[in-house]
Amino acid sequence: MVKLEKGNSKLLYAWAFYDWANSVYSLVIASAIFPIFYGALFKIKGSLYIDIFGTTLKSTALISFVTAAAFLLVALISPLLSGIADFAGNKKNFMKFFCYLGAFSCIALYWFSLENIYWSLTAYFLGLVGFWGSLVFYNSYLPDIAFPEQQDNISAKGYSLGYIGSVLLLIVNLAMVMKPELFGISGTSGEAKMKAMRYSFITVGLWWILFSQYTYYYLPKGNKGQKITKSVIFNGFRELQKVWSLLGENLQLKRFLSSFFVYGMAVQTVMIVAVYFGEQEIKWTSDSEKTTGLIISILVIQLVAILGAIMTSKASAKFGNIGTLIFLNCVWAVLCIVAFFVTTPIEFYLTAGFVGLVMGGIQALSRSTYSKLLPETDDTASFFSFYDVTEKIGIVIGMCLYGIIDQVTGSPRYSIIFLCLFFVTGIIFLSRVRKITKQ
Repeated sequence: MVKLEKGNSKLLYAWAFYDWANSVYSLVIASAIFPIFYGALFKIKGSLYIDIFGTTLKSTALISFVTAAAFLLVALISPLLSGIADFAGNKKNFMKFFCYLGAFSCIALYWFSLENIYWSLTAYFLGLVGFWGSLVFYNSYLPDIAFPEQQDNISAKGYSLGYIGSVLLLIVNLAMVMKPELFGISGTSGEAKMKAMRYSFITVGLWWILFSQYTYYYLPKGNKGQKITKSVIFNGFRELQKVWSLLGENLQLKRFLSSFFVYGMAVQTVMIVAVYFGEQEIKWTSDSEKTTGLIISILVIQLVAILGAIMTSKASAKFGNIGTLIFLNCVWAVLCIVAFFVTTPIEFYLTAGFVGLVMGGIQALSRSTYSKLLPETDDTASFFSFYDVTEKIGIVIGMCLYGIIDQVTGSPRYSIIFLCLFFVTGIIFLSRVRKITKQ
């Protein structure tokens, strides 16, 4: 480990480089390759249903419930972790633990099978926990390594590095799946593609472990070690409770958080289940077209999201944050209705493009709007911890509702159309928030 002073450019870059290392999980595993692989397993099985936990569940409902369980655990332990992170002198070890937990769980997905479904789902579950758990400590490093005037810039650099790295690996994985013979992957066409997807899980884990070493080499061990007491462990929960109390004194912030909780729940759910929806509900002409089409749609969403974020920023400067958020929620509501009728690949691509336009924009603008509404305080970390927990609890509820409706009706289309109600509710709640004039 090399000790560098706070604000040092090499230290800042090393911190941001962790985004390059771990963002491959969110793109390759959570959004692209794994959903396709998971759907292919059930197609080989010849049924979308599986007997598990003493009942029969539909494939997409099952993965929705497991995802919800992972986010619930993360929401519960995040305040504990953040409380410890402020006092422990071995913050880097905590970050490493969750990083390696997530990375090795990705590698373990190589053995994912319906015959060993409990073990397989455990690997998927721990991958999610590892990814989000490591981010708690990663984010907590920012004030330690960067001065306030440097933080916005270095955060943006991290996002950019993460986007570039994850897209590069996804392109390699796409090549492996579409042209497995070029990588020495043998078997029939179907067998080779399944092998290629399994190998892609290994590449994600190895990429994550390998490139995170640069970050760990330069990051400091952590704050000066202090004794971890019961009081320290539950400090994060006390901070959340304090924020909750302060919300009663800030009606504007409380109303905004209520709206964010509702529409954020729907946004995150759509983003997580988009590929599962496309895998099951779109009429692809062949398995090859399906695999290529789904991965390309993810790349389209990623590219268009950048344009959407820029457009949203310009719109908020002209029309205000709340007005722009109301418009974005209207677009999301319309997209949910449109998705109910989408059946062909071209319709799916077009819908994915519009999702990309409003996806990045609504997330970025929601966070900046929340920041503008915060009261004058030096304790912004507690408020953003509350914001993050609110978002994760929303994901838990959204994924559970999606899974239940999918399980009961047998079609995710009804789940998507139901999510439209959350966007409509978000619009109603946002209309009650006083328009922000300070941009």
